[in-house]
Amino acid sequence: MSRPFVRHALRTGLAAGGCALLMNWGSASAADAPNALPATPAPANLSAVLAPGQAAEETDSTSLENITVNGTRHRSSASPDTASLFQHSLGYSAYSAGGVSALPVLNGMADERVATFVDGMRIPSACPNHMNPAMSYIDPDAVASATAIAGITSVSQGGDSTGGTLEVNRKDPIFSDTSKLLVTGHVRGDYRSNGGGSGASGSLTTANDWLSLRYTGSYSHASDYHTGGKGRRVLSTDYLSFNHAVTLGVKKENHLLAITAGQQDIPYEGFPNQYMDMTNNRSTFVNGKYKGDFDWGTLEARGFWQRVNHVMNMLSDKGGHSPTKDMPMNTDTRAAGYSIKATIPLGRNHTLGLGSSFDHNGLNDWWPPLVGSMMMGPGTFHNINQGHRDRLGHYIEWKARWLPRFSTELGLRNDLVMMNTGPVAPYSWTGMMNMADAMAAKRFNAASRGRTDTNFDVTALARWDMLDSLTLEGGYARKTRSPGLYERYAWGEGAMSSTMIGWFGDGNGYVGNLNLTPEIANTASATLTWHDPVAQAWELKIQPYYTYTHHYINVMRIGALSNGLSKLQFVNHNAQSYGINSSGFVRLWNTPAYGKGELRANLNWVRGQDLVTHSGLYHQMPANGSISLHETYENWTGRVSVTLVKSKSTVDWLRNEPRTPGYALLGVGGSYHWRVLTLDASIENLLNQSYYLPLGGLSLGDYRATGVLGPLPGLGRSFNLSLTATF
Repeated sequence: MSRPFVRHALRTGLAAGGCALLMNWGSASAADAPNALPATPAPANLSAVLAPGQAAEETDSTSLENITVNGTRHRSSASPDTASLFQHSLGYSAYSAGGVSALPVLNGMADERVATFVDGMRIPSACPNHMNPAMSYIDPDAVASATAIAGITSVSQGGDSTGGTLEVNRKDPIFSDTSKLLVTGHVRGDYRSNGGGSGASGSLTTANDWLSLRYTGSYSHASDYHTGGKGRRVLSTDYLSFNHAVTLGVKKENHLLAITAGQQDIPYEGFPNQYMDMTNNRSTFVNGKYKGDFDWGTLEARGFWQRVNHVMNMLSDKGGHSPTKDMPMNTDTRAAGYSIKATIPLGRNHTLGLGSSFDHNGLNDWWPPLVGSMMMGPGTFHNINQGHRDRLGHYIEWKARWLPRFSTELGLRNDLVMMNTGPVAPYSWTGMMNMADAMAAKRFNAASRGRTDTNFDVTALARWDMLDSLTLEGGYARKTRSPGLYERYAWGEGAMSSTMIGWFGDGNGYVGNLNLTPEIANTASATLTWHDPVAQAWELKIQPYYTYTHHYINVMRIGALSNGLSKLQFVNHNAQSYGINSSGFVRLWNTPAYGKGELRANLNWVRGQDLVTHSGLYHQMPANGSISLHETYENWTGRVSVTLVKSKSTVDWLRNEPRTPGYALLGVGGSYHWRVLTLDASIENLLNQSYYLPLGGLSLGDYRATGVLGPLPGLGRSFNLSLTATF
């Protein structure tokens, strides 16, 4: 460990001590209660997207270090990336990216098509390669609850999205039961053998019965990981991350006010499937929320502000830090917004929801000149100059229970999306090497760049409890998403400038399109749940869905790159996607002598197609699932799991997407809780299998070093340990 790193860790106030990361968990989901809350039908893929075993899972009251994922209590994550919390949610997968920056996918729709909220904040990526997605700004140890809602989402759960919603929330302030001072918290250390990963996190709360103050902090670090089989090093997979936050809470009767301020610093993070790496990312934020109960109903209000300074360049793995290979790229963004939600009961069986929200995203993206370079100079490349994307949304939602076993939900939402950006500039207006960019900049500056989209969403859901053991949920949703800033305003057409735009990890170059129109996705989905209504000892859940998207933002080929890949421009096509998610669990035994044993499994399958080019949609996960055996005995828990992924044969030929073979991974893990201590241990990829990630894109870090262009390899065997102490 280097001295500069130690000094940095000490400056943050966190010691890099302790051992290790918590084990992965198997899927967990629950049978829906036959007579759940009146007038609140579960959407066809909201509670239905939960993983198996939820109702059978018991809350662990012995430790404060639990996270509620899709309504079920779980041990903390075995990964430093918060996106991993959803890894067994139905319909969920992730684009591989940096160590703490995976991009989420729901039912085959990814990244900006998924509305992602972190403690109520809708945080856009502040990078042309989306290296800092929303969930990268919070450490898993700070999360209290995480929810995945694929496909059909209620209008109250966010607009400007077509794939679904992910919600991650911090722990609410805690208060003393009496006027006496309460002091509580935890510390945790973890270690991962593959890549030499280590981390530390903790929290400290002091509170009385009306005032609470909490500090949370974390650090996570890893070097490049190694593959299975021969154990080859995968370049550009190292990272270092620090998080700090302070929460002030005030409670009076049925009212709660919480204000959180924090900062994140990622000094570096390698990206194996990008030409660039992240060489600094600093975020400062303030987030406030209010919850109150009144005679007329409940009110929730949130407001936030965030500033991000983001720098890209090439780490040493890619040959950076030399006069001929450096390429500095900077972004500076400010995000601010509010949301207000009111829930008003209209009698015993009807509920009215009203809401308003606003999100502002301001972005500057510029690339400083490289001294002595004919291509990257003599001026600054202005990629996006004073760009902004503002969204104002309102909704109305009506939930009703018409019969004891039949309920409905109907919602309407409007979002007004306003976008614009200033004039841009290439590195040079006259040099031959910059001619393509100079001509593109002149056309861009001469065009009208302001755009306003008026979008409407509709959600209609119904739930019928046919029997105590059988529930049918179904519905339709019309969801609309406007293009992002880079999809509309990335103007560079040169080979180098276009390859600097691309959050897909495929090595291609991307050019924006001022003429893009919003996507309109029409989704129909149903969920059939068959479960044990008495002992909750088994459950089977099946969920088919179909989506037809008008004006799906895909690409067309406009040129070739010297490495054989393509230069692509965003265009509107029509597309369809369909699939089926399923899950199940069965309790095998539950006795004082042998504890409780459960078998859990899930299976996801999705297929997407561009109806113009007839190509497969990019980065659709092949059929995949898991099966796991879980045992709980007194203070011991254990699991054995197998992850199964079919070969990827349906690909997007426009993007030169690679095919990958199928694989099976075996994992084991367990934990022991004693008084205030919890020790977790696990082994990932126990048999050290060699495999490629279906959504990993191309291994561009290895390509720069070896000249061989291939898919991104997965993680080899890793021994993980974690120790947590609560007080």
